Amino acid sequence: MAEQNDKPTDQNIDLNDKAACERWVHKLNVTHEQLREAVGSVGANATEVEMHLKGSRATTNAEKTRAAEEPSGS
Repeated sequence: MAEQNDKPTDQNIDLNDKAACERWVHKLNVTHEQLREAVGSVGANATEVEMHLKGSRATTNAEKTRAAEEPSGS
């Protein structure tokens, strides 16, 4: 059976495996810190981590935009 290497699947991310972390960092286009935070938040399932990272990026960007538009102290 051929293994898919081009995108994350329902695999677990092992933060103790340095080579595997490097692959996930590149596949998901995130930093090591972002990968560790995501695994800490949603567990090691690669699909869940990917969805968390996509959601947190969108939320973070929206929050930053909103905060820039609102006057300070409101």
